[in-house]
Amino acid sequence: MSKDKKALDWDARSIKALRQYLKLTQSGMAEELGTRQQTVSEWEQGDYQPRGASAKLLSIIADRSEFKYQAKEK
Repeated sequence: MSKDKKALDWDARSIKALRQYLKLTQSGMAEELGTRQQTVSEWEQGDYQPRGASAKLLSIIADRSEFKYQAKEK
């Protein structure tokens, strides 16, 4: 994978901060991502981390909204 296309790890705090920055509820965030509200809740609680397309989509949304985040490179 090229350097600029590396997947990023999103932690619970960063996901919640992004959602709040976007002024979305967990349900609203889930709708934007095409996932369930419970999934967003589980990410924010640290039960699971978004992977693959979900992690990439979070990064795209964060970049386009000019959200400053520090997701860790895998």
